[in-house]
Amino acid sequence: MRIGDLAARTEVSVRSLRYYEEQGLLSSTRSASGQRQYSEEHVDRVLLLQRLYDAGLSSRTIAALLPCVDLPSEETSDAAFELLLRERDRLSRHIEDLIRTRDSLDQIVAVNRAHRATVRASA
Repeated sequence: MRIGDLAARTEVSVRSLRYYEEQGLLSSTRSASGQRQYSEEHVDRVLLLQRLYDAGLSSRTIAALLPCVDLPSEETSDAAFELLLRERDRLSRHIEDLIRTRDSLDQIVAVNRAHRATVRASA
């Protein structure tokens, strides 16, 4: 199938598919006229890539996980598991930072709210 067909089947833009190839996450063959050609297996690959991106993983992290998919073994499975745990920890730290930032903003909003009330009361 051609790139447009793969995009339609996976609901992923052609631009994203080209990006996946640039990042080494997806490969294709070329027709005699130079058009990208994909097989049925590429549909599952793209859907997996989308799930990994949706989980907040970067292209670099996804590339590091793919050996577990492409060459499954105890070693690649263990490496992928450890990487996923590190990514989860990273996201948890980021969430904690965002919560602290939101709490700080809530304090500023409260101060502003009190200030607005005194301005209105004196007017």
